[in-house]
Amino acid sequence: MQGKFNFSNDKNKFYIALNSVFINNPLFKAKIFEFFDYDIEKIFYTTKNDLDEFFETYENISTPKNFLSVINSLKVDEIFEKAKQENQNFITFEDEKYPKILKNIEDFPLMLYYKGNLDNINFDKTLAVVGSRNASESAKLNVKNIIQGFINTDITIISGLASGIDAEAHKNALLNNLKTIAVIGSGLKYKYPSQNKDLYNKIEEKGVIFSEYPYELAPMPQNFPQRNRIVTGLSKGVIIAEARIKSGAMISARLTLEQGKELMCIPGNISNPNTEGIYHLIKNGAAIITNTNDILNTMNWEIKTQNKAKINLKDNEKEIYELISIEEISFEGLKQKLDVGINELMMILTEMELKGLIIQKNGLYYILGN
Repeated sequence: MQGKFNFSNDKNKFYIALNSVFINNPLFKAKIFEFFDYDIEKIFYTTKNDLDEFFETYENISTPKNFLSVINSLKVDEIFEKAKQENQNFITFEDEKYPKILKNIEDFPLMLYYKGNLDNINFDKTLAVVGSRNASESAKLNVKNIIQGFINTDITIISGLASGIDAEAHKNALLNNLKTIAVIGSGLKYKYPSQNKDLYNKIEEKGVIFSEYPYELAPMPQNFPQRNRIVTGLSKGVIIAEARIKSGAMISARLTLEQGKELMCIPGNISNPNTEGIYHLIKNGAAIITNTNDILNTMNWEIKTQNKAKINLKDNEKEIYELISIEEISFEGLKQKLDVGINELMMILTEMELKGLIIQKNGLYYILGN
């Protein structure tokens, strides 16, 4: 039940229709889905007697008073036709590609829209990295150094595509040849915040962007805390880089513990207000991490380097590859060591980057994979 233009399964229209209402009550939708034995179509034939029984079974669940009237008035086929025109990729709870780890949270989304490619995403080794939108430079550097330790491995980095720590996590995942997943707080029509448009496009190309919201739903304040449960729900462990006591990152920390995931914190300058939440979490039992190995030990993981297909190197490519294998090197350094013109060297390096052999960071060239 997945994919662009894949609307052939009749059940899809019920998922899409229900997903369009009660947008900020995902727990109710998950529980009534559970009540009807995970049969989405049955929800649309709910009677008052069914609802009374639901009230008795789930007495602590906030149930919309207008549920029956909304369900009865939903123009399912009309909503479905509009969704077809939007040509979105989507997965439902029944899809084999729906992440199994996400089914374990109490208020799982019934379906997810997405951009990118779900193939080759390793949902067994997922790490969320979240923190302040107004992150300090030291916190950004800490995130960069920690993620760099996972270069070319099977780790998947998850965050929320917000400014600050989120953006830093996604950016460094891409720089280090890691898969990354962004969970956004709006429909896929919006690339928000605007300063992350380029990053959004790169994640769409190299990773996955998830949204539980209808295509045209604009980013609204209440959506972001709600999407945090998906960020943590997709993750085996969650890293908090910086957080004020009252912040979205602290909501993510609470969700992490409620979901039974491993909570890890990066310590920082105690005079920085953004570390107040960090030290509160550490005092209450969160793991302290300062490097990649701390994460591997906390998670009890062994990481695997991704194997790349063998590529036949031309003479100049082979010489360049061997030089960069010894140590990272600048363009000027390569020019001095090689008997190659500037334009030709630029063309060779560009071609090697396109092949996925090398990467340029901060003016230096690095080996990207083996």
